[in-house]
Amino acid sequence: MKQMSKTWVILVLALSVITLSCKKDFLSEYFHGKGDINGHHKYDDVLSNSIVIEWSKAAFDAAGGASEGHPLLASRIEAMMHIAIHDALNAINPVYGQYAFKSHQYNSADPFAAVASAAHTVLKASWPDNASMLDTKLSTSLSGIPNGTAKTKGIAVGVAAANAILALRANDGAFQNPIADVPVSKVPGVYNAVPPNNFRYAPFWKTMQLFSLETHDQFRASPPPPLKSPDYAQDLNEVKAFGKINSAVRTTDQTASANFWYEFADIGWNRIARIQARDYNNGLYATARMFALLNMAMADTYTAFFDSQNHYYTWRPYTAIRAANMDGNNQTEADPDWEPLLTTPPVPEYPSGHAALGNAASTVLSHIFGNYSPFTTTSTTASPAGAERSFKSFKQAADENADSRVMAGIHFRFATEAGLKLGDKVGKWTLDNYLKPVH
Repeated sequence: MKQMSKTWVILVLALSVITLSCKKDFLSEYFHGKGDINGHHKYDDVLSNSIVIEWSKAAFDAAGGASEGHPLLASRIEAMMHIAIHDALNAINPVYGQYAFKSHQYNSADPFAAVASAAHTVLKASWPDNASMLDTKLSTSLSGIPNGTAKTKGIAVGVAAANAILALRANDGAFQNPIADVPVSKVPGVYNAVPPNNFRYAPFWKTMQLFSLETHDQFRASPPPPLKSPDYAQDLNEVKAFGKINSAVRTTDQTASANFWYEFADIGWNRIARIQARDYNNGLYATARMFALLNMAMADTYTAFFDSQNHYYTWRPYTAIRAANMDGNNQTEADPDWEPLLTTPPVPEYPSGHAALGNAASTVLSHIFGNYSPFTTTSTTASPAGAERSFKSFKQAADENADSRVMAGIHFRFATEAGLKLGDKVGKWTLDNYLKPVH
């Protein structure tokens, strides 16, 4: 028995040494995977995901960092970059279905070189003014990879995957002038520009080429409550009280939440995804897929809520509260001097795009990591700067994100509830229809 125990110990130690050796020699082991008892292809996703996380941060920097000024464009480009990364990796080893680049001819390519070159190619083509920064980032990513055939093939497959998604989106019209005029309307309920913004932001995005949805109105929100309804009066009076710049009822924490979640959604939810990917380290391929699904869902959520906002074209709380004497509802009262806590975005009110984006992200991340994945994050708009907030789940964060728009004075409660529903539908659709496991 003792001899048997010694034999097992020796065997386990030998297997450990072999396993460690195999981890180093990933080109021969992990690229080709193994077969299960039925002969199906399996892949042990043990390679570090740090390079994907790093290039997600590079995409943030290339879009302007905390000073990002065009979130629609940034979200589109982030989706394209992460699709290219995902497609390049799965051209090396087909773990998940691909999106734009559907080759499987690179099984000896270096995956890290593929990630870096795919990301770099998309970002440099999209943000040419940041070419120098991106070139430096690429050099850093490639510097630790030994020269040779695997590296060369990795670079080649990354470029090929990037060019595939760039070609697919070449004529989508994303680079149009995003500034549009807003006709003045005296009709109760109709959208008007809200100071200090005297323009409307990118109305053409309502028909932007889609990443995952089949039609722009696929998940169009149900109509908002009529102006004369009790529900409308209730929600107007709520935002009137809590969203006012010098509100006497909004708590300190509610004010902090309003500021915290005010940053653009693509910035905040990609940061949360990087935190989760770092803390859980769920593998290179799974991380690439997660970022691709997340950003596809958010990019299409932008288009979906732009469709709904254009369809209903409703006024913001600023206009509604100041003109409440015109809404025909005896439960509302005008305040001609009312001001919101934060600046109102230059788009129509219903549904809340911010709520939709947050819940689309929450739906994807909950599917990947499980809903009860606690995290702590910060925000570019946190007050004081650098302040952090902690959450027990993605859904808790998405719900607070939605609520923050009421506290900020820029959305009605019914708009945030409709946004949550829309985002959840887009997130689930994207998960159900794209980048599925090969087996």
